[in-house]
Amino acid sequence: MTHTDPFLALSAATGRFSYGSPRAVTLAADARRALFLRSTGPTDPVERLWSFDLTTGQEHLVADPSALVPGRTGVVADLPPVERRLRERIRVWAPGIGSFAATADLATAVLALDGRLFQCDTATGACVELPVAGPAFDPRPNPDGTRVAYVADDALHLVPGGRLSPADGARWGVAEFAAAEELGRSRGHWWSPGGSAVLAARVDESAVPLRHFADPAHPEREPESFAYPQAGGPNADVQLWVLHLDGPRTRLRWDDAEFPYLLAADWEGDGEILLTVADRLQQRVLLLSADPATGGTRELSCTEDEFWVDPLPGTPQRLPDGRVLTSSDTPAARGLALDGKPLTDEHLQVRRVLGPWQGGLLVEAGDGDPADQHVFRLDLDGGAPERLTEGAGVHTVAAHAEGVLLLTSAGLDGVRRELRRGDDRTAFRDLSAELPYRPEPLLRRVTEHGLPSAVLYPRGHVAGNRLPVLLDVYGGPGFQAVANEPRRWQLKQWWADQGFAVVTVDNRGTPFVSPEFTRAIFRRFSQVAIDDQVAALQALGAEHPDLDLTRVGVRGWSYGGYFAALAVLRRPDVFHVASAGAPPTDFRLYDTAYTERYLGLPQDNSQGYEADCLLADAPALRRPLLLIHGLADDNVHPSHSLLLSQALNRAGRPHAVLPLPGVSHMLPDGELERVAAVELAFLREELGLGRELGATPSF
Repeated sequence: MTHTDPFLALSAATGRFSYGSPRAVTLAADARRALFLRSTGPTDPVERLWSFDLTTGQEHLVADPSALVPGRTGVVADLPPVERRLRERIRVWAPGIGSFAATADLATAVLALDGRLFQCDTATGACVELPVAGPAFDPRPNPDGTRVAYVADDALHLVPGGRLSPADGARWGVAEFAAAEELGRSRGHWWSPGGSAVLAARVDESAVPLRHFADPAHPEREPESFAYPQAGGPNADVQLWVLHLDGPRTRLRWDDAEFPYLLAADWEGDGEILLTVADRLQQRVLLLSADPATGGTRELSCTEDEFWVDPLPGTPQRLPDGRVLTSSDTPAARGLALDGKPLTDEHLQVRRVLGPWQGGLLVEAGDGDPADQHVFRLDLDGGAPERLTEGAGVHTVAAHAEGVLLLTSAGLDGVRRELRRGDDRTAFRDLSAELPYRPEPLLRRVTEHGLPSAVLYPRGHVAGNRLPVLLDVYGGPGFQAVANEPRRWQLKQWWADQGFAVVTVDNRGTPFVSPEFTRAIFRRFSQVAIDDQVAALQALGAEHPDLDLTRVGVRGWSYGGYFAALAVLRRPDVFHVASAGAPPTDFRLYDTAYTERYLGLPQDNSQGYEADCLLADAPALRRPLLLIHGLADDNVHPSHSLLLSQALNRAGRPHAVLPLPGVSHMLPDGELERVAAVELAFLREELGLGRELGATPSF
């Protein structure tokens, strides 16, 4: 399908305005050089490896996929399945070089491309292909760059050196699904500082049920399958082993029956490994010190919570002075503690810990409006935090080293990347497309719960012209929709310009307001979400007379798709039409680590799971519903939409289904824009809108 709408065409051609943006920026230990991935411009999707000299400001190309593999098509679907799935887990959809690893001085970098392994001299750009035992995945150089560890056919190999892991039927050197999708760990092997051993994850998925994917558009192809841990069922058995290059193997031992989740692991020196583990419901998280010679472990910290220990990237960790940093939440604030003593007060909502920097601690946090995020340096001795960023927006640290920061500041005027070294500030080159819209969402906190909300009108809207409402929603844990970040408002502005008043609300259960706000969904998703969204709509309707609440559509993807279907099934008095994309319609079929964190085990909370399941609601449907699902979605399996469609058919309830053969959960390669065009036609028809209401202004 060719996009006839100019905005959708531009969004598709520019990868949602991401092509040309630097990614995966890595600073050298001496902070003099950086490596990063970026394409050559706003309509080039193929990412290449670049080097940047921080002292001269010069950059040069290190590795170009078309030069490494002449004639390469650059199609992500042709990657080895293990790499394609990892890209899905870490949300990378651009073709080209998906990731790289380098020595601490950045002199040597290694990368996998279409299963082939390359080693590059970053100063000269000379890259050589290394021999591999099979399609290579996740290569990592040893500290001096003389050897490379990589995974092929679920075994850990060295070049030079051959196979390192035993042939025992397990997968070695990889992260299992739960770790990569839900727990923030996408790696499965780590070199020791001296290069004499590799710490490796051993993953036994023999007890985990398989999910199968057949492409009905290509019936001649064999179906794919992989192990998917389903709520209430078995997880992968994950162990950690120290594999010495001279032969000995040592297993690290902790109570893995009680703490089955491996959240993080790495070497602290040749004589110590630090690892973070969690119990199945993630109510207890341990930081452990392990002896690589004996495999013995000892506890350094334990973080406990009666609800769940909300993942806070960068914690727990041991600081260079030996003190242990942990998350320390109160009902009002996400905070930090050092050796159990509070480090932050309730003025900060900490969102991410970057680590030590200039004698303090570098963090990203909110300090007022949850729509904004800033970068702070915390005083480890209890002094006042120092805010390093200014202005409304979402400010993040893309990379840091002692005395150097690479900041990304995203505000409603656009996105800028800035390299700071002392008082010097230098723009970091970004070749992405200029954002076509400068949206001005009207942000408000509404209802007694202070729900973050936004209303976005069509450009040129005339007060007094009542508009149908489109609730563009997510509403689930882990994602904040209402934020002063310009890219997330581009498509919403397009929707508004089609003749809608677009409303977005972060109900309780979403992050970054407070722990109490987030934990309101404990053991049940649906009721709080629907109550909050309805209350917010009513409050906004009272403040904005141009919102026509007799014509309300709702659309969303993933958890937002779940909410959209939930809305028309349970509150048809409020919601009049829904487009539900990739909805998890029955959380008993979703994965363990995410679902059980919030709902517990199905066998212990059968009422909560039943209340959140949409299948029994099928006979109640009396509003138009469009179900959309990618048939290659390995996160929310397409069976979720098909089971709801089956239940609706059996109940005699008309609905529409749009299957997307070969499409994953991320909607890559312009698929999101093609789906938006279909959604628009559906919503227009069902809300009785004439096309004259949706004439898109030029940009």
